[in-house]
Amino acid sequence: MAVDRLKRRLSAGLGTRRSRVARVRPGAPPGTLVAAGAPTPARISVLAYNREGATERPDVGVDDALAAVAPGGVTWINVDGLGDPGVLARLGERFGLHPLALEDVLNVPQRPKVERYDKHMFVVLRTMRLADGEVAEEQVSLFFGAGWLITVQERPDGDCFGVVREAIRQGRGRVREAGADYLAYLIIDSVVDAYFPVIEQFGERIQHLESAAIDDPNPIVLVQMQRLRHQLLTLRRAVWPMREEIGILQREESDLVAPETRIFLRDVYDHAVQALEIVESLRETAVSVMEVYLSVQNQRLNEIMKVLTVIATLFIPLTTIASIYGMNFKHMPELEWRYGYAWALGLMLVTALAMLGFFKRKGWW
Repeated sequence: MAVDRLKRRLSAGLGTRRSRVARVRPGAPPGTLVAAGAPTPARISVLAYNREGATERPDVGVDDALAAVAPGGVTWINVDGLGDPGVLARLGERFGLHPLALEDVLNVPQRPKVERYDKHMFVVLRTMRLADGEVAEEQVSLFFGAGWLITVQERPDGDCFGVVREAIRQGRGRVREAGADYLAYLIIDSVVDAYFPVIEQFGERIQHLESAAIDDPNPIVLVQMQRLRHQLLTLRRAVWPMREEIGILQREESDLVAPETRIFLRDVYDHAVQALEIVESLRETAVSVMEVYLSVQNQRLNEIMKVLTVIATLFIPLTTIASIYGMNFKHMPELEWRYGYAWALGLMLVTALAMLGFFKRKGWW
């Protein structure tokens, strides 16, 4: 039964993984845009705002999105889905986005990074969230320039930018007074803040697995710990370069990032460092839990081997006595004795009890 449960758990774990590999064929010209997966229409939403107010259009075409870009404010164009390279091509033509950057948007996963171009910045983020107990990883590509910002997400099944949109709608803080660089800061901050609920969930899982490793160290616990270590490694690969790219934005000498925004980026940098430190601590704890599991298993094996060794040692003299009295010699002294059988059994019993007493006195039993 335990083996069957283990197989079902392994099958379920393998089934939840998403295939995320590079899709550009070898030898393709640089800047080739290939749809990620089956060609599907992209969902585009536009949020334009200035000091007076905000205008939101949740589901528009690429032409309407480009028409919504107007001077005197900030226009946020969000694209959900990577199945329509034509949308990215139109956006790249309108805003002068570099073809290599657009290729990186479709060719997921990319390492989180920051690239500076003449009139815009290109930022690659990796978001993490929990979905049905599993970690859902997604790449978010971000372009921003003077008065505009574009985000491209892999899937249209929700994101962590709801707080940013609500702040724009209600005009909280200085978001409507600042430029697109401040909006980019808010999005990056939302991505970093979204790491912490995932990290907290990992901490609870590790505590549960640590208790299970001590109380009931079955093979399922080992599989869960191994999967948890892989998920922590995935989380680390997202958080570690995030710290580096925030530092680059903070130090970037560009007119696209205002000095006031760099002050806020310092705060996000601190959060990223804190998240990374917690992830490293959880990875070390996961290794310790694995060692605890192996130690408990070795201890249980030693206990079993000790019991088997004691039993085997007890039967060694008993087997010797039985083998002697099992010989078929004609003139053995005890063969004709009336109480020979009882004497042999009594001798075996006394020998076994004497050996048990000796083991007890030595602390071996």
